[in-house]
Amino acid sequence: MPESIAGIVERVTFHNPDTGWAVLRVQSGRQRGLVTVVGSTPSIYAGEHVTAIGSWVQDRDHGVQFKAESLEVSPPHGRAAVARYLSSGLVKGIGSHFAQKIVDVFGDRTLQVIDESPSFLAEVKGIGPKRIELIRESWRQQKSVRQIMMFLQSLGVGTNRAVRIFKTYGESAIETIRANPYCLATDIWGIGFRTADEMAQKLGIPRDSPARARAAILYILKELSGEGHVGFPEGGVLEQTSALTEIEIDRLRESVAELIRDDEIVCDRTPSEPWLFLRRLHRAECGAAATLVALTRGPHPLPRVDWERAVSWAGAKMQVQLAPAQADAIRQSLRSKVLVVTGGPGVGKTTIVRGIVEIFAAKKLRVALCAPTGRAAKRLSETTGREAKTIHRLLEFDPSSGGFQHDENRPLDFDLIVADESSMIDITLFHSLVRAVSQWACLLMVGDVDQLPSVGPGSVLGDVIRSGAVPVVRLTQIFRQAQSSYIVRAAHSVNAGEMPESAPAGSGDFYYVPAETPGEIIDKILTMVRDRIPAKFGLHPLNDIQVLTPMNRSELGSRALNQSLQAALNPPGPPEVQRFGWTFRVGDKVIQTENNYQREVFNGDIGRVARVQPEDRELVVNFEGKDVSYDFDDLDELSLAYAITIHKSQGSEYPAVVVPLHTQHFLLLRRNLLYTAITRGKKLVTVVGARRALGRAVAQADDSRRYTLLAERLKQESARGTPPGNP
Repeated sequence: MPESIAGIVERVTFHNPDTGWAVLRVQSGRQRGLVTVVGSTPSIYAGEHVTAIGSWVQDRDHGVQFKAESLEVSPPHGRAAVARYLSSGLVKGIGSHFAQKIVDVFGDRTLQVIDESPSFLAEVKGIGPKRIELIRESWRQQKSVRQIMMFLQSLGVGTNRAVRIFKTYGESAIETIRANPYCLATDIWGIGFRTADEMAQKLGIPRDSPARARAAILYILKELSGEGHVGFPEGGVLEQTSALTEIEIDRLRESVAELIRDDEIVCDRTPSEPWLFLRRLHRAECGAAATLVALTRGPHPLPRVDWERAVSWAGAKMQVQLAPAQADAIRQSLRSKVLVVTGGPGVGKTTIVRGIVEIFAAKKLRVALCAPTGRAAKRLSETTGREAKTIHRLLEFDPSSGGFQHDENRPLDFDLIVADESSMIDITLFHSLVRAVSQWACLLMVGDVDQLPSVGPGSVLGDVIRSGAVPVVRLTQIFRQAQSSYIVRAAHSVNAGEMPESAPAGSGDFYYVPAETPGEIIDKILTMVRDRIPAKFGLHPLNDIQVLTPMNRSELGSRALNQSLQAALNPPGPPEVQRFGWTFRVGDKVIQTENNYQREVFNGDIGRVARVQPEDRELVVNFEGKDVSYDFDDLDELSLAYAITIHKSQGSEYPAVVVPLHTQHFLLLRRNLLYTAITRGKKLVTVVGARRALGRAVAQADDSRRYTLLAERLKQESARGTPPGNP
């Protein structure tokens, strides 16, 4: 026979907002006194009243607990409970200090005043109009979010996205979801088709409904774009959608036609078969091709110059002897509106950039340097001695329009745009960049085409090179000063399909450390990061050392490695916050996992947790000297970054890199993956793992294909007019 207990929540020991699972310390008001209650509830705070129905159990590790089959939560009553409730951080602007002061003034009417007449809070000393407005808005949001949480839980869906849902749909959230739950998969980051589909079934939407078919097609195209494809053959999209939904392909074709009519997707005919595109990606690819080719045909901003004298002058100015390929690249830049310079480490790309910039500057022309990530921009600035910005900051995001301030209607006021690390620019960012380059300006794209392609959709640098629409300088000669670097030699060996040479102990910058089992690899990585590398090379374990792994999951994936490294380098200690499967503490190394233009932080940016503020429900991260605040409910944008995937490291450079390799990474062991990891290290690279895995990575060329039509579109655009470049 189930029992019931009721009481005040003294402390929330643990609560997972995704599953609802909670461990509570409850003052039951009976002879038992303070008891442990475990069960599920969408949200719970100290001070609230709970009624639990269930039974007493003897937990092996934690002793006697009340295991609740159901938990009913009601608002707190009594001054002490209300003060504890408001001190929990539930309401922004009310911490423990103001919670007690408010209760002292309003007593048992406190929650009623906050709910119905928050302006009366001005009677509390220290609470002004700004704080009252913060409290009013936070209280309103919490009420709505709780309703959404209860609604989601009734459908058997995790509640950790409730705040995002409220911020997107406002007070009409539940009504919107009831009408079309599939909108969640499109509108809410972190909610996929399967979650929305689960809700739809419980709301009684037929499995063969047109809305379900349309949502599934859009979901498959979105997933494919996440794998790097700009478009995809229609047959493949239909097959994957049918496998997901069990809807017949003929019915899906009808939905494809509807989506095309509604301008949500585009169908392009290729010589072999039709391809489907999300509208925004199709617009970006077509727009980028047309704009880039048009740019090649405009007038060059440099006046007529003696090319040979200019090249000689640049070499003398930099005090370097230019190699023939470097001189040719600089010469090309003086007559070509668009130029690509590509090559591996140690081949002199930076010298070319410096030489070109020096010539433009000497002619009083304006130059802008940019790169896809903050770290890449910082490195570009250091190597050139000139200011460099991320592409996002160069283009200036406009929150009011949701786009960039600079475009074809307000182009960048520069004569030369240098885009470094171009291999990691995806098609949408590339389109935004080229449309903001004025017709009189030059564009110099610099990057290593042999690295991994961009995290986002497209293979821009490779496609531009393959198209033949713009001049390309490919550098292959390794300069003498770079030849002494084992990192440079290892990178070029791997790129050539050869096993890299490990430096003699203590006398180089690239090492291979054998380790066969995952456990052995983890132990060696922890020892290296925590002890050996800091002691021998004087590098900081958090600021200077980055672990790069091929994948997210598995024992040697980024998630598991992060947990091990966090425990070793930043052990538990208050304050901390648990959200979305991560525990965040002051000092933690974290990475932004999506572009957030309002905060001006972007996918791949790495920072350190500066503050955790439970009373304000905020976490503050310092990114390269800039503090950025996150509400606890927005922490799904962050992950720990003691270890990150090699893909996420693109465009960045670290003093030291440690790379685990094991056969459990089998499907991802590719030459360009290992090559990219090695080229991320500046002073030290250590590969730890099984020789068989290393051999596999070196031997296996990347034969995967990204479905894009940029190269073909560039060829077509180029064929419509005169060749690129000035005669």
